[in-house]
Amino acid sequence: MSIGKSTSITTSLAKIDTPFLLVDKAKFDINVAFLRAKLAPHHVILRPHLKTVKSIAGAKHVLEGFDSPATLSTVKEAEAFADAGYTNLLYAVGIAPQKLPRIQALLNKGINISILLDSVAQAKAVATFCQMQNIKIPTLLEIDCDGHRGGIKPDDMRLVEIARILHQGGAELRGVLTHAGESYDCISKKALVAAAEGERSAAVIAATQLIESGLPCPVVSVGSTPTAHFAENLDGVTEVRAGVYTFFDLVMAGIGVCKPSDIALSVVTTVIGHNEEKDWLFIDAGWMSLSQDRGTQSQRQDCGYGLVCDSDGSIIPGLQVIGANQEHGIIAAAGGDIDGANDSKKLSDIAVGTQLRILPNHACATAAMHAGYYVVDPEQVELDYWARIQGW
Repeated sequence: MSIGKSTSITTSLAKIDTPFLLVDKAKFDINVAFLRAKLAPHHVILRPHLKTVKSIAGAKHVLEGFDSPATLSTVKEAEAFADAGYTNLLYAVGIAPQKLPRIQALLNKGINISILLDSVAQAKAVATFCQMQNIKIPTLLEIDCDGHRGGIKPDDMRLVEIARILHQGGAELRGVLTHAGESYDCISKKALVAAAEGERSAAVIAATQLIESGLPCPVVSVGSTPTAHFAENLDGVTEVRAGVYTFFDLVMAGIGVCKPSDIALSVVTTVIGHNEEKDWLFIDAGWMSLSQDRGTQSQRQDCGYGLVCDSDGSIIPGLQVIGANQEHGIIAAAGGDIDGANDSKKLSDIAVGTQLRILPNHACATAAMHAGYYVVDPEQVELDYWARIQGW
């Protein structure tokens, strides 16, 4: 970034009322390109999960075109992306029967949208709806690869039962999907590689069971940000999903998927006071802007409610947000940052009115507290703004 651009952007940021979300576009672009390059040798489709970005403007820098595969976490997102011209969508939350008319409306518009389920009850509801409305809804079966949440075990015979209800009942059986949620608790490269292989294996076993039962299974979908980055073998997989990789966060840094310096998202906040006796710094960012997510609490380095950066985005070693009330937070020295550095500077030396940036524990949760992002792009003099999709 040139000096002129840097000065202009710094001035622009100083004029915005805090707290607000800020995206470092240079880091964002590197993160997006890295995963695409990582998966390219495996010859699989990357279907980014847009639940993190939740923005049409932001997604333009993640997806390669209007027919690019995309994963979504709400029907509202699907409707917004369809209205924006995107046509290849996956709603990756177990379907509630009441949402089926909205899915039908998208299909009637020519949107290639698929849904997800993992039970006989859901399958019967989808099949009945398809018959009544004379429509085929593409459906994936959720597979449980690690006991993290829902899904059917890959060797469970109910898998074939559910698939037959869909296939014979008028729906389109599109394939299987799994998510290695337990990968977020891994603490070594070996464990991450094993989680990725467990995810792949479960999906392939389930797909094989369907195929051997005479049922179609064209899609074998796996994915989480940790496993997408550490997968060594993707044989039998057709597509990989990942979401938080665009921004990264302190949870991902804590398990070794990225470094804190790779995190592209921060909350810009202002110093509003001090407690000199306790050497605390007060900021105008509380849990309403940072979120209450304490995802690093069980990791080797507890980052409180977020690590502290200066106004240019450089981490200030040893500082973190140790407390978060509704609209203000407390910064204190916490014995070192993720990299174990320390800093002896008094917090009272940081003047009231100073802007700081807070790196989030969980980018999805923090972003959800805001209506949009201000974006620092090294290729532009002016700040950009990406509005977020809100609602369900």
